[in-house]
Amino acid sequence: MSEPTSISSGIAARYATAIFDLAKDESGLATLEKNVAELSAALEASPELNDLINSPVYSREEQGAAISAVAAKMKLMPTLANALALMATKRRLFVLPALTGQLRALIAEEKGEVTAEVISAKAMTKTQIDKLAKAIKARIGKDVNIDASVDEALIGGLVVKVGSQMIDTSIRSKLKATTLVSLSLVLTAILRKATLLSVQIQSWTFLRVWAYWVVLLTVLATH
Repeated sequence: MSEPTSISSGIAARYATAIFDLAKDESGLATLEKNVAELSAALEASPELNDLINSPVYSREEQGAAISAVAAKMKLMPTLANALALMATKRRLFVLPALTGQLRALIAEEKGEVTAEVISAKAMTKTQIDKLAKAIKARIGKDVNIDASVDEALIGGLVVKVGSQMIDTSIRSKLKATTLVSLSLVLTAILRKATLLSVQIQSWTFLRVWAYWVVLLTVLATH
């Protein structure tokens, strides 16, 4: 996790915990779950909303007024609406996508469910999501809430993360693995040829060459 992402996650976690605890005390978790789903859908569908929470052009006051108007239009529960207004005054609206994710995870845990983060190359249909949720449930023995997102760079396949476990079946990861194996074979062939030709390599030169190939392979395998 990069440093900016880690910071955003930490900020979102603090707000999410506070919102969740207040909603739970008010017996409003069902309403919060509905609001979070609607807010997540709005973030996915509205470039204007994303611009509002991310652009430094808007002042705190403008962000606050706009997000309050959004909350009123969506009829968000007061606990969530007030938290969004507070986040605007502190320039924290940029963590809103992470906040909704954290809230979904907290609500799922409260319900005895597990949240599975699923990244696909293209948007999954409801039927595909339902089938995947059933498959994961059969494996872990708990109800599963799918948090789906799209990353076209995957080319195809899925990346599924449940807790600390991750399954990567994407074509991108397979291409990386293939590239690493191919380069390893090339390196092995070069070293064998050097041995057959009785190439005399001084120890320090060998180490420098080997280090170069190790770095090259690592870079190619992770990009």
